[in-house]
Amino acid sequence: MIWSIAARPSTYKKHGKKNLIAQVRRKIEYAKTQVRAKVEHPFRVIKCQFGYTKVRFRGLMKNTAHQTTLFVLSNLWMIRKRLLVAGEVRL
Repeated sequence: MIWSIAARPSTYKKHGKKNLIAQVRRKIEYAKTQVRAKVEHPFRVIKCQFGYTKVRFRGLMKNTAHQTTLFVLSNLWMIRKRLLVAGEVRL
């Protein structure tokens, strides 16, 4: 599968809904959007929840350490409800 930009719906709608080509293209585009949504969600958490919208160059090691820490925190942020239900985390 070629992971390029998502195709516009008009490129496969012109074939009709029952055409095999249109159905295959629709499934491919759906798979691409599923993967893209899972990949881009941590970046949204880092930007919106932790305010990391602008990067200031501090050195490669410091930037790498800071970003690694932010991704760990974003993973915890995304599963916080599951951790609260399991009783692992107390507020």
